[in-house]
Amino acid sequence: MVLHPIETMKSLGVDELCVVTGGESIGDFMKFLGSGTEFGVNLTYKIQDGPLGIAHGILQAEKFFGNEKVFVILGDNIFEKVEMPQEAKMDENAYIFIKEVKNPERFGVPIFDGNNNLISVEEKPEKPKSNYAVTGLYIYPPDVFEFIKTLNPSARGELEITDVNNWYLKRNKLKTIKLDGFWSDAGTFESLLRASLLRAVSSGFILE
Repeated sequence: MVLHPIETMKSLGVDELCVVTGGESIGDFMKFLGSGTEFGVNLTYKIQDGPLGIAHGILQAEKFFGNEKVFVILGDNIFEKVEMPQEAKMDENAYIFIKEVKNPERFGVPIFDGNNNLISVEEKPEKPKSNYAVTGLYIYPPDVFEFIKTLNPSARGELEITDVNNWYLKRNKLKTIKLDGFWSDAGTFESLLRASLLRAVSSGFILE
């Protein structure tokens, strides 16, 4: 799970990475990954002081990105393959990668109108209005940092990534990319087992 996000980013042509993690974990990451050279990337490390939300974690990397497009991947997400249009690297739009799932209520859920246009993203709704989940892979323009600075914490005390996505949507600058192949988060024991099995099968391992 430590190396998989690096592999995914490399597949997108990204080899300059910033690892954002809690202060209690950063030493372990640095000891294992080092400079990243062994894994074909260059790594920078930033500390997030507490579980304050994905958007807050992104904000810690502001100086790392400067004026470049911001690629974000959550460390507990497992992707079989990721493809994206080349313009996603250069245009002024934000992108979310979505996947059809059986339990969308666990995730951010994209909502579409009758013409299949994205109209909203709801965070963990009790009654999802689509069967799609927003996965832990995002692309943002550099202005994402200025917007995050205006956010107030949600009821659970976090700066919510869904608020970021809806901000771009209101400006008609949020695009969706549907994923092929399997995707799973690994935030629960059950999803970790599923992700491990899917990863093993896709890698050609035979389980006996």
